[in-house]
Amino acid sequence: SSNNQLNHKMGSSGRLVRDLELRICDEEGKELAKGETGEIVIKGENVMAGYWKNEEATREAIRDGWLYTGDLGYLDKDNFLFVLGRTKSLLIADDGEKYSPEGIEEAITEHSRFIEQCMLYNNQKPYTVIIIYPNREALRRQAEISKADISGQKGQELVLELVAKEINMFRTGGRYEKMFPQRWLPAAIGIIDEAFSEENHLINSTLKMVRGKITDKYKSLIEYLYTPEAKNICNPENIKAIRRIFSI
Repeated sequence: SSNNQLNHKMGSSGRLVRDLELRICDEEGKELAKGETGEIVIKGENVMAGYWKNEEATREAIRDGWLYTGDLGYLDKDNFLFVLGRTKSLLIADDGEKYSPEGIEEAITEHSRFIEQCMLYNNQKPYTVIIIYPNREALRRQAEISKADISGQKGQELVLELVAKEINMFRTGGRYEKMFPQRWLPAAIGIIDEAFSEENHLINSTLKMVRGKITDKYKSLIEYLYTPEAKNICNPENIKAIRRIFSI
């Protein structure tokens, strides 16, 4: 699909190209009406024959010649296609820009000894936020090296600042500033005191985050992260989380 000078609509991916069939389907594969959001399913000569030597993946993706793309979207009344992101991961900013969070999340955890797990969030919001489960022992060791008492306010603020500095490595002036567009980086950080795991169903059997369940579980925290107070890493909610992490 594409927009052109004569036919275009802001925020859309445009109208379908000729000789391509498209459906918007629900989770059961039932076609939805215009304006309803579901999975984008296509059929045409541009659709692949299948995955190389992976019959199981091919059966999951292609059914009766229809490719189930894994993208969420809808067709409006004028037949413009709006793509809202991957069914499981893509984030979308308030200007309609879509981006994948996985690479950023992996880079953060790989380059930081103080961040054990993290999940970025943006659902057509003015900026991205991040939920972080910190590495408790690494923070404790650094606090000891710095001779900071984590049972006190100043010590708790110090370990939070250590976490913030890890994110700042990816910002302008940081060691990894060119790795990602600055607008994709989180403007607010939320600390949690429980790791994502199979036991709490926040990680699936393939060890991937279950974003929907994480979002539901931390709905109130995510809402808080879009308040002015939350932009300060040493906000009251993060202080409370640090105290729970260290059993203070």
